[in-house]
Amino acid sequence: MPMMSREDRKKKGINRFFNSINYSMAGLRYAYKNEQSMTIHVSITAAIIILGIILDISRLEWIICIFLLGIIMATELINTALEAVVDLITQDYHPLAKIAKDTASAAVFVFSLVAVIIGGIIFIPHVLDLFM
Repeated sequence: MPMMSREDRKKKGINRFFNSINYSMAGLRYAYKNEQSMTIHVSITAAIIILGIILDISRLEWIICIFLLGIIMATELINTALEAVVDLITQDYHPLAKIAKDTASAAVFVFSLVAVIIGGIIFIPHVLDLFM
């Protein structure tokens, strides 16, 4: 494959736009097929959507849930990208590589914990209303 200059690759236009979408979709497919965490996030997203429909959550609650689910998946994709870059640089154990991978993973974990807490604030009252 011949080398292209950065300027040639960054040309604007409709083809560039559609290529960008294709590259993004390839990244999503890769993460879904190869990252267990992304598979779990997609499954949880489906469960939250079903639960939101069943419990008839409000428009604002939907916005909050969709925002949180999107941010969690986005941070997981960034974590996957960072891990790939670290693996590209070195396959050997290095303490800084471990720190980079562990802290990127921790970012996803922290945001997931926040989402669980906010999800509880949203969904628990709806679930309790079913039994009251």
